[in-house]
Amino acid sequence: MKTEKIDVIIPAYHPGKEFADLLECLEQQSCPVSRIIVMNTEEQFWDARWEKDHPCLEVHHLKKENFDHGGTRKQAAELSDGEIMIFMTQDAMPSDKDTVRELVKALNRQENIGAAYARQLPNPSCSFVEAYTRSFNYPEDSAVKTKKDLPVLGIKTFFCSNVCAAYKKDIYKKLGGFVEKTIFNEDMIYAAGLIQAGYGIAYAADAKVVHSHNYSCSQQFHRNFDLGVSQAQYPEIFEGVPSEGEGIRLVKKTLSYLVKQGKWYLIPGFIMQSGCKYAGYFMGKRYKKLSKKMVLRCTMNQTYWNESR
Repeated sequence: MKTEKIDVIIPAYHPGKEFADLLECLEQQSCPVSRIIVMNTEEQFWDARWEKDHPCLEVHHLKKENFDHGGTRKQAAELSDGEIMIFMTQDAMPSDKDTVRELVKALNRQENIGAAYARQLPNPSCSFVEAYTRSFNYPEDSAVKTKKDLPVLGIKTFFCSNVCAAYKKDIYKKLGGFVEKTIFNEDMIYAAGLIQAGYGIAYAADAKVVHSHNYSCSQQFHRNFDLGVSQAQYPEIFEGVPSEGEGIRLVKKTLSYLVKQGKWYLIPGFIMQSGCKYAGYFMGKRYKKLSKKMVLRCTMNQTYWNESR
């Protein structure tokens, strides 16, 4: 593998002890990281000792009202001089010392690959259903997706999660980077641009991070409302590749798996969660028909609406 300068970029909010573990883990990677650039929301929640303990750490503070999913990451990308930028979330933990190496290897496997994303493994505390969802979205086999896969994979072609994803800086700059004002889904919006421009996206199954959530029905509704909003705001990307089909496939596969595993008692809760996810997505896609009061009740990102509407 050729030697390239690699920067890791992490937006953070109220980071705790686990964040210190993440910094240490990144510094111990078999493929060295040049800088860890942290975009921290609200300085009062930051532990300044981390900067003394981790020489490659560089922190930039911002106010909560100035955070934007796409814009903040774009700002960080402009601070980076790495040839490869790895974006992570603060709650993702590399599962071993080779996560960065495997991600970079996948990114460099072919010249036309512009992004590569890692496999997400469930936390030990992860629910049974969520663990299966992780295996559905992040299987054991690596793959490369290009524009020719759209007829078969549909919207899954654009899937690329910034929980842990690497980008070639030269291609990123050529395409203009992340959108600067988005409620959510900045990774998928950029990935769609990559695919449409003729580049490929690699799924690196050997690059593994531990990351999962046990969302409540309410949290699923709010999260999927914002997902629906993001897709409605970019019809040129998402109208031709609707998400509903992939969602239905996940529901059917999960129900079948629960029956096979004898976990039938989990089915009512799963159906309720799926209903909340779809209801949120359905309303988000039609957010323009809702009052601002209703939108604020549905979203998980009220700051976005207070500024934009």
